[in-house]
Amino acid sequence: MVEINVLDMPYSRAEKKEYQLEQIVKLIEQGSGVARTRDIEALGVDYRRVETFVKEGSLRRLKNGYYTTPGGEYTEEQLFTTLFPEGVLTMETALYYHGYLKQRPYGWYVAISKNTSKSRFSLEYPIVTPYYTEEAVLSLGVENITICGKEMKIYDIDRLICDVLKYEEKMDRQDFREAALCYIRDEKKNVLNLMEYARERKVLHKVQTMIGVWL
Repeated sequence: MVEINVLDMPYSRAEKKEYQLEQIVKLIEQGSGVARTRDIEALGVDYRRVETFVKEGSLRRLKNGYYTTPGGEYTEEQLFTTLFPEGVLTMETALYYHGYLKQRPYGWYVAISKNTSKSRFSLEYPIVTPYYTEEAVLSLGVENITICGKEMKIYDIDRLICDVLKYEEKMDRQDFREAALCYIRDEKKNVLNLMEYARERKVLHKVQTMIGVWL
């Protein structure tokens, strides 16, 4: 009697579709919650099939070319750190991770090269607000933190407070006031670094008039 290996048997359309979805989900798991179109297509899955999975609710489109699972298995932190590994946390997001704000802000604030395509931020989720920055100052005052097991860049508190002053009009007044007061009270602040960053960020006068009198 001839043995038949089930792996050699052709898939039915339904079985092939289920298998393809399983492979995409594995790809998403390996990518910390995100899979790109080009990686999905490398599995042999046609773009039309991906569109079908999205319409049926089996996949969720984050933006053009990026997909995740629909059930909320991945946190905002996981998705953000996967999508923007080269970004630098700034403004309210950085203030939160430095312990200057008690509540995590709605959305994410990230400093990014001014040459970065704006289409990258056309996301349904998570909400990301870019601060386009000249290359010369993008890396100024950068340090690292770990979020969900991934290393992310964040501005040190002296650089950060300069950006807070620079973009004061974009901030909630209470958040701005809380950030300024926390910095004044922070024993870890470095006034020499603050003044150097203030010159680079062109906020020296603001630092001297709004914070300098309390240092």
